[in-house]
Amino acid sequence: MFRIACLLIGYAFGLLQTSFIIGKMSGIDIREHGSKSAGFTNTNRVLGIKKGAIVFFIDILKCVAAIVIARAIFGEWHVLSGLYAGIGAMLGHVFPFYMKFKGGKGVACLLGLIIMLDWRVMAVSFLIGLVAVCITRFISVASMLIATSMPLAMFAFGHGREAVALGAAICVFTCFLHHANIVRLVNGVENKFSFKKKLN
Repeated sequence: MFRIACLLIGYAFGLLQTSFIIGKMSGIDIREHGSKSAGFTNTNRVLGIKKGAIVFFIDILKCVAAIVIARAIFGEWHVLSGLYAGIGAMLGHVFPFYMKFKGGKGVACLLGLIIMLDWRVMAVSFLIGLVAVCITRFISVASMLIATSMPLAMFAFGHGREAVALGAAICVFTCFLHHANIVRLVNGVENKFSFKKKLN
């Protein structure tokens, strides 16, 4: 039951759709512009780096908050409770019921999960992601590499089977959500990360 409870706690926090709210405050529905994704990358592309940064940090914090609460309730299961709460936050972000299950890709939530999981896993995954985005300037590539390195690092640092399996599931889920990005990468038309504001 604690697994279901943690998923529900995370899902509730994930429902805070920061990019949608920021978009509405700016007079638009972020899902109707750019890549049509309700997340940091599209907010940055459409509304600029300042509003994109707000979305980025709040989406990380909502996952962190979910994990903190789940761990406070289920302290003896701190690793698994954090993972399940983090997964719940990603699901709430990606599939918000009140937005017809049309949200973002959950990458910022994933970062929040990794931050709370293990500093060693965070160091490995974030370094790989940073190098990837600096070299390619593709947020999608960095996101998928972070997701892929996470379960590998978890295994290397001795996390349990269920935890590693959950990490692998997150990796598959994240890569699946980026299927359109993969197609654009193959076709050479994927948008590169930019700090330029494109929509007033």
